[in-house]
Amino acid sequence: MVLRMDYKTDVWVDWCPGCGDYGILAAMQAALKELSLKPWETVIVSGIGCSGKTPHFIFANGVHTLHGRAIPFATGIKLANPDLKVIVNGGDGDLLGIGAGHFVALGRRNLDITVIIHDNQVYGLTKGQASPTLPAGAKTKSLPKPNLQDPVNPLELALASGYTFVARGYALNTRHLANLIKQAVQHKGTAVIDVLQPCVTYNDLYTKDWYEKRIYYLDEDPEWDPVVEKPEEAPVKLARAHEKAREWGDRIPLGILYWDKTKPSMEDRIEQRLSSYKKIPPAKAVIEEAGKPAISSEDLYRIFKRYIVKIQG
Repeated sequence: MVLRMDYKTDVWVDWCPGCGDYGILAAMQAALKELSLKPWETVIVSGIGCSGKTPHFIFANGVHTLHGRAIPFATGIKLANPDLKVIVNGGDGDLLGIGAGHFVALGRRNLDITVIIHDNQVYGLTKGQASPTLPAGAKTKSLPKPNLQDPVNPLELALASGYTFVARGYALNTRHLANLIKQAVQHKGTAVIDVLQPCVTYNDLYTKDWYEKRIYYLDEDPEWDPVVEKPEEAPVKLARAHEKAREWGDRIPLGILYWDKTKPSMEDRIEQRLSSYKKIPPAKAVIEEAGKPAISSEDLYRIFKRYIVKIQG
């Protein structure tokens, strides 16, 4: 086997020509290469939809899971082996529709996982139905009538759910997006990047031209500082992040909206209760010795005997 440190596979990339997913893929491969992450210590998890194909195109461990279930799969992987770098790729329909409950739960846990939302406002693989991020009243080319439902704001939902790294990128600026991905992966906690991307086949409203007349970069403002270095800074910076998250229309901000470095990760919290967790996580624990269970029934009794309740009568 040839070790591909460019993180590219030989699988044919079969997205529609002009799809924003190409930019996201290129940014991910660039970020992984620049971080020098070992492919065997990196896991790319996806759900269903156009974005679901991403693990096939990245030379690392890959898991192509069920619709809306990429986050719980990733959660199990990370909890079992916290040494792995776990990155979730999912569409706005996958993560914010059927998977919305898992998206919220991950923020509450602050598990050290990076979530990349491929946000094109439509269900591209199933022919362009309105996704949770398409505004009410919008009518894309595949809709017979305008969308009836109000949209979900991914950034505000992430901020409200407790994500400690919240950012927005643009699929056609791969250099900027690669830098966001690098910072998200290096962050110790739950990170999300909402990536705005054109769907050239089904979304004729939010096009490359439409975005590039409106996007601007937060890091070009010398006064913008989203990083929380002390817990007491969090309320003010969180409120500012919510304000930026609500900007949509004539001006759309890109970059890091919020980055809390003070909150302990889920792994740190588990270690406080189970000191051996990071040293011997479940995936590395010995469960069998010489064909026999490593822990005997007597061992289990000794460990749990103080929790046994005896019922009289």
